[in-house]
Amino acid sequence: MAAPIEQVRREMTQCRAAPVTVAMAEGDGIGPEISAAVRRMLEAAGAAVRFDPVTLGEACYLEGVTSGIPPEAWDSLREHRVLLKGPITTPQGGGYKSLNVTLRKTLGLFANVRPCRAWHPFVTTRHPDMDLVIVRENEEDTYAGIEHRQTAEVTQCLKLISSPGSERLIRYAFELARAQGRKRVDCLTKDNIMKLTDGLFHRIFDEVAREYPEIEANHLIIDIGTALIADRPERFDVVVAPNLYGDIVSDVAAQITGSVGLGGSANIGENFAMFEAVHGSAPDIAGRNIANPSGLLLAALEMLRHVGDPATARTLQNPWLATLADGLHTADLYREGVSRKRLGTAEFADAVCQRLGREPAGYSERAPGALPSAEDTWRPIARRPEKRLHGVDVFVDWDDHGRDPNRLGDIVAELAQGLVLEPVIITNRGVKVWPGGIPETRCTDHWRCRFLAPEEAAVGHAEVLELLARFARAGLDFIKTEHLYSFDGERGWSLGQGE
Repeated sequence: MAAPIEQVRREMTQCRAAPVTVAMAEGDGIGPEISAAVRRMLEAAGAAVRFDPVTLGEACYLEGVTSGIPPEAWDSLREHRVLLKGPITTPQGGGYKSLNVTLRKTLGLFANVRPCRAWHPFVTTRHPDMDLVIVRENEEDTYAGIEHRQTAEVTQCLKLISSPGSERLIRYAFELARAQGRKRVDCLTKDNIMKLTDGLFHRIFDEVAREYPEIEANHLIIDIGTALIADRPERFDVVVAPNLYGDIVSDVAAQITGSVGLGGSANIGENFAMFEAVHGSAPDIAGRNIANPSGLLLAALEMLRHVGDPATARTLQNPWLATLADGLHTADLYREGVSRKRLGTAEFADAVCQRLGREPAGYSERAPGALPSAEDTWRPIARRPEKRLHGVDVFVDWDDHGRDPNRLGDIVAELAQGLVLEPVIITNRGVKVWPGGIPETRCTDHWRCRFLAPEEAAVGHAEVLELLARFARAGLDFIKTEHLYSFDGERGWSLGQGE
């Protein structure tokens, strides 16, 4: 027989840890509804936290704070070092950047940790044995947000992968596996295509893995890796990936647990932690009392473990599971013939609070493991390699002469006469079109002209500037350059397709 609620609360109050104050942002869209529900459940369970409300997101954008974060919010975040955050809406268009990305990058939250487990038999899923954790890099990759429109037809996005950023993220993934008794870490990249950026991430994964011989390490190309997560998630334990891939596969994994509404995440840095649901602000259902607060609740339980109150996290997880076991489901989980009753957001929170002290029948608890602390693992390379300049890629906006690559080749060959830098290839969207291109290749107005010096020749900035001066005098609109370096004799640039 379950203990009376008031008795449970008294017992929890007596044994709970000293209260910790954390910042809380209710968010946009469905955020206020699910934040209120989660706060009520935490308070009913006697969680050892107090909340300092902060305003972030849409309301700030509307007041002209383009970052979405006013100064007083930064002050609260710096003071408390922990944030429980509801989902945020990023306005479309204009100069607005994602507030989520801004928070993660500004506060150094390098690891996004997303547990994705099946709650069988209480939540319908095709994968009852699924229990994996995705560790996603949070600061680099294409999410650096460095984009440019360079011609009328072509835009670019820079993909930045660093060795210190990759190493500390991958090391954290292995430390998490060790702390939680997990046996395997899988790395997902696309280094068969992006050999330098993803290749660096893969290489560092292999290096770090050798320091953890008790943990099985495996690498998969992101294509098949995502397919296997969707089809056979039970074969995975810990997955580590660069930012973009990790973002995608964590939503895939969260959805196949039964609903993306069950996904909670922790963003971990050396001096700060932020906890949030995986899902977005869902403005189309805002204010209708139908959103599932479970993702934010599970994120809050991770927060309790982080601030030293694992007992309340365990105590609150049980009535949450008991509510699901009783067939009381929000709209995203409701299934005719399986669920007993469809509940709104507030009513679901009420049901959880009413079941404090209950444990779900037929459930063998798999207590979530603690997250390891993020120690100072940012390690710049110890020895600077010998760096040598060999040439330059000059990108050109060119729409003349019917976009005939042979005509452009003749122009750049003529203007480079007498220079140490010689034209070797022109590509369009990465494909070789000169010399010896084929007429079937369709060309945009964005061209890469590659110049290299003979191996024995010395090249410096002066030679590059002279080449660019000739481009200018010829009326060629050069829009970007990339220097071609070797590092300790190893080529530091990719070949063109067909080169």
